[in-house]
Amino acid sequence: MSENGHDGHLGAVYDAKGADEVAALYDRWAGTYDEEMAKAGYRHPSICLALLARHLPKGAGPLLDAGAGTGLIGEWLGIIGYREVEALDISQGMLDVAARKGAYQAYHRLALGGALPFGDGHFAGIVSAGVFTTGHVGAEGLDELVRITRPGGVIVLTVKTTLWDGGVAAKVEELKAAQRVRTAELTEPYVSMPGETGTIPSLAVALVRV
Repeated sequence: MSENGHDGHLGAVYDAKGADEVAALYDRWAGTYDEEMAKAGYRHPSICLALLARHLPKGAGPLLDAGAGTGLIGEWLGIIGYREVEALDISQGMLDVAARKGAYQAYHRLALGGALPFGDGHFAGIVSAGVFTTGHVGAEGLDELVRITRPGGVIVLTVKTTLWDGGVAAKVEELKAAQRVRTAELTEPYVSMPGETGTIPSLAVALVRV
């Protein structure tokens, strides 16, 4: 078991040392990811969709699924009326699975945390589920997501509570003080996968680009 309380593939990616190892592990996991996360009762995608639908008008676009994985959210976004969506993920294997579902208009193999190849204010909204978490992305990923979101656009993130308290909340306050975002909604902490025990809670936040 991972030191973060997870077994199997998820424990391995949480314990990974660096982006290349994370990408390789997700590549190997891609074929069984949907089935395993469904069994664990994975809640992040549905919570992100609820927040996005509450704060961004139906049909707004383009959207970015930042950490798209196998395209779980992309499929659901289309069902509820957001049809212009692009996928970004660190794992080509995951993107290949997402591409077979046909849920996105474009696919970008990129890692969050550094510069992104999109213009200022390009996206009407961004969803990032399960990415701001142990061994993945922290506060360093926020500036670029804010930059590429247009004024009035919405950014919905899930964040592991340890990361929220360990720097992400402070970064959000810094962005608010600079009048770059405002908080539209912040959930109570919740367990992202009820099918696994001993896991650290997460929360979800909806930010509006000022």
